[in-house]
Amino acid sequence: MSQTHHQNPQSFLNYWGNISEEDYYASQRIKSSKSFYTSPRGLKLFTRSWLPLPPALPRALIFMVHGYGNNISWTFQATAIFLAQMGFACFALDLEGHGGSEGLKAFVPNVDSVVHDCLSFFRFVKLNPQFQGLPAFLFGESMGGAICLLIHFADPKGFDGAILVAPMCKISDKVKPIWPIPQFLTAVARFLPSLAIVPTADLLEKSVKVEEKKIVAEMNPMRYRGKPRLGTVVELLRVTEDLSGRLGDVRLPFIVVHGDADVVTDPNVSKSLYEEAQSEDKTMKIYEGMMHSMLFGETDENVEIVRNDIVSWLNARCRSRISVR
Repeated sequence: MSQTHHQNPQSFLNYWGNISEEDYYASQRIKSSKSFYTSPRGLKLFTRSWLPLPPALPRALIFMVHGYGNNISWTFQATAIFLAQMGFACFALDLEGHGGSEGLKAFVPNVDSVVHDCLSFFRFVKLNPQFQGLPAFLFGESMGGAICLLIHFADPKGFDGAILVAPMCKISDKVKPIWPIPQFLTAVARFLPSLAIVPTADLLEKSVKVEEKKIVAEMNPMRYRGKPRLGTVVELLRVTEDLSGRLGDVRLPFIVVHGDADVVTDPNVSKSLYEEAQSEDKTMKIYEGMMHSMLFGETDENVEIVRNDIVSWLNARCRSRISVR
């Protein structure tokens, strides 16, 4: 899919330019829809799907989870659209407090609840008769990668594999608040969990390499621009600390991709995941010089390299699937 960041982004209706979603999806020869799903705890969550255009049949289901402060309706779509073009049916939801879903913006008081939201929606999609018998894969970027591993722990037999893109198995020390700030934040968060005062670096600036793409990413109308909330940071520190100690519990097939210039999440932890996981089928790709946003923020050539590695991994596990009637 061609990028549109060389145009004047100030007039963009969508990250790809100023044509409508419907016209763009049609031009890319995929089918897309959006709706709301109410989770078992009563939270109204915004969802999207991106499917191969009929008469093509999906080769597999890919359940996608975005990262902190992001949402599924801007640059995150680029990967889903590409995968749909490759024959995969993709589904995603805005997490609690993100995008079009309910909740205080960028406030994630309990990651375990978010995990169960995702798992409930993904199971709901699997019940569709047209998807019966298809392999199902998880896909997570950054915080979404950590959530995918937690989904695997919650439902060890529910998915056939996972694509983990710069997963937040541990927050990099280069952006993590230094001592004694975490201890102070934890104490204050008990009383003021939604307070947005955590001092951190600009993650977009540290994630996106190409200057024109920084402008496009910044224009996301639903992007959270405030400081991280106390409760969210404390919860992410708790979850990633726990997760980094449970890497040996991972048993599903996976590919983990990470840039060695990533200062948001730690590529060394992805190496530990690869080494410690009990999965019989595991793949690791570390890309020299790439930053955190590998599937959008890099040069188009670098994005294509990562995309091709992901699709090659998927193709090798879906060879027997016929994608066209």
